[in-house]
Amino acid sequence: MVKGVAVSADGARVASAGFDYSVMLWDFKAVAAVAALHGHEAAVNAVAFTPDGLRVVSGGDDGKVLLWRLGQGAPERVMTGHRGRVAGVAVASDGRMVASAAWDRTVRLWDLETGEQVAELTGHAGNVNAVAFTPDGGQVVSSGEDGTVRVWDRKDGREVAVLGGGGLPVNALALAPDGRHVVTGGIDGRVRVWDLEAGAEVSPALEGSDPAPVLGVAVSPDGNTVASAGVNGAVTLWALESGRVLHTLAGHRGPVWGLAFTPDSKRLLTAGGDGAIRIWDTATGAEVRTAEAAQVANASDMTKGERGAELFRRCGACHTVTPDGGNKAGPTLYGLFGRKIGTVPGYPYSAALRDGDIVWTAETVGELFRLGPDVVTPGTKMPVQTIGNDAEREELIRWLQKVTAPH
Repeated sequence: MVKGVAVSADGARVASAGFDYSVMLWDFKAVAAVAALHGHEAAVNAVAFTPDGLRVVSGGDDGKVLLWRLGQGAPERVMTGHRGRVAGVAVASDGRMVASAAWDRTVRLWDLETGEQVAELTGHAGNVNAVAFTPDGGQVVSSGEDGTVRVWDRKDGREVAVLGGGGLPVNALALAPDGRHVVTGGIDGRVRVWDLEAGAEVSPALEGSDPAPVLGVAVSPDGNTVASAGVNGAVTLWALESGRVLHTLAGHRGPVWGLAFTPDSKRLLTAGGDGAIRIWDTATGAEVRTAEAAQVANASDMTKGERGAELFRRCGACHTVTPDGGNKAGPTLYGLFGRKIGTVPGYPYSAALRDGDIVWTAETVGELFRLGPDVVTPGTKMPVQTIGNDAEREELIRWLQKVTAPH
């Protein structure tokens, strides 16, 4: 599952947060993964670029906030202090401060250069799910399980406003570029717009025909469009000013958490439980391309029409199969058959795989997909995926034997 996605200010890079403990970096133009960053000890929930696009901040279930510099494999800063999962992160417009929202009921502010915590903001009566800076960087806005939207002064950590209250949990928020409007999405399936200056909700709330709980929201950089997504996998584009539905984007299988517009507002990236990052044209609502599909394009082209190639598409979000593919969120599968488990150079295996004694053969790979990695290699961080159909499992193995064989 992909829990979060972000686009750099120049539109050249994409970062994604994975349930497999990794942060992935992508070349947006090529729709290709360029690095897999390992440092979290649990699922990663949120990512954000610094304004210069040279660094990425991530937050995860391990309660840590990590700062990554592009081109380096290890975190530049590890910020600790939260006593619960970090659900959201944001970077101030001056690039000097990071805010993190966590399930310990706090928002914390961190000095980006030193990694030191500079403030702990308390007031939420439940888990805090989302956080953002106002465009001028002077205020922090957060939302959470208590149904409130809270506004804080960045300099002294003082709570300056509380919007809403007593309602259902708010899962997501985003700031409009005007610095005045806050968009939130909640468990009730509604998207609400709040006026920070007036301290009140702009009515009416945006509500689709299928009011499934909203998991993510985003506002386009031009301020015209709101994107929302939820547990049913559908993504809705709204006109911010009128509340009119512009497009409903269907393509994901399962919930969608991550939403990010490109700087020119012409594209929307969405990410969710099916392991894919999809790219959409915001003017037409048409899907442009998926990063998942691009990752297996080369391998699939070698064997067009084969069922094994189609079955591998979901695996391609984490693994490569070509000699020059390298490691991603998972180790390369090139040269898989006959290789001992946990032995690909440079990949940070979990202890369950590093200390295992399995040799990958058609039989052992078949057992992995029949029973699941949680059964075959207990304690692994591999996502649980199985193929119950014997014939399809054999098709995938035959295809893997063909494309991963050293040549």
